[in-house]
Amino acid sequence: MSKTMQVDLVAADAAVWSGQAKLVVAKTVEGEIGLMPGHEPMLAILASGEVRITLEDGEVIKAVAEQGFLSVENNVVSVVARQAALL
Repeated sequence: MSKTMQVDLVAADAAVWSGQAKLVVAKTVEGEIGLMPGHEPMLAILASGEVRITLEDGEVIKAVAEQGFLSVENNVVSVVARQAALL
């Protein structure tokens, strides 16, 4: 199993961040979710809040995202938000 997964964080008007990560934590309408490499395919509706992306070296990228969705498939996490920005 891979140690990382591809993560793409995009806003409606621009790409915000893209790269390899070992953990993504995001707030959905059903609660906070953590995603690691090998996660089962899924689709969730984002709630406004912080998205934390942990890189393989332990560095944490933080962003705020408002309204949108996240999907996981084939070790790729896509976070698509109406508005998103790095903190």
